[in-house]
Amino acid sequence: MKFFTDFFPVILFFLVFKAFDVFTATAVAIAATVAQIAWIKWRVGKVEMMQWASLIIIVVFGGATLIFHDETFIKIKPSILYAFMGCALYASEFIFKKNLLEKLMSEQISAPPSVWRTLLHAWTWFFFGLSVLNYWVATNFDTETWVNFKLFGAMGLMVIFAILQAVYLSAHVKNEENLSNELNPDGTPGAPSASTPPAKGAE
Repeated sequence: MKFFTDFFPVILFFLVFKAFDVFTATAVAIAATVAQIAWIKWRVGKVEMMQWASLIIIVVFGGATLIFHDETFIKIKPSILYAFMGCALYASEFIFKKNLLEKLMSEQISAPPSVWRTLLHAWTWFFFGLSVLNYWVATNFDTETWVNFKLFGAMGLMVIFAILQAVYLSAHVKNEENLSNELNPDGTPGAPSASTPPAKGAE
């Protein structure tokens, strides 16, 4: 459900573009994003920083597309958003000395700091790379090709990357859980099992 909500404006943009044109699709995408944020605010009570950023960027660049009747603005909008996300993740560690991913997900998942650091770096460079890729497609191909890439290419890459990150994270979470199960409540190693041979000289 959350996945559909997050990508609802993108899917709607694609459908309206196929039925009408890029300018109608842009207007609908702006309205859909505003409605999305309003719904999240009403239902959850809190809108995340990235969601506010997405709203501001679609309003600014989508609005510029409608005002100047120039599709270039909406086509480079994803690059600006991806670059912002990458910069936000980078800044959270190197400027604010915090891990933004850990802050957002630590209530649901427990993992070692080194794992959160690896995930942060991976997502940072993924967003930077996706920003460059979108700009290349937007400036070298026609609008229909870019719209197809926006839905199937960029979203597909994001889903695949998220799955790979989930696999990596789950493996380390399992390792941490196994380690914690082998420890006593005071943090010392647990008692050896019955099959464990006694130490030499302990007979």
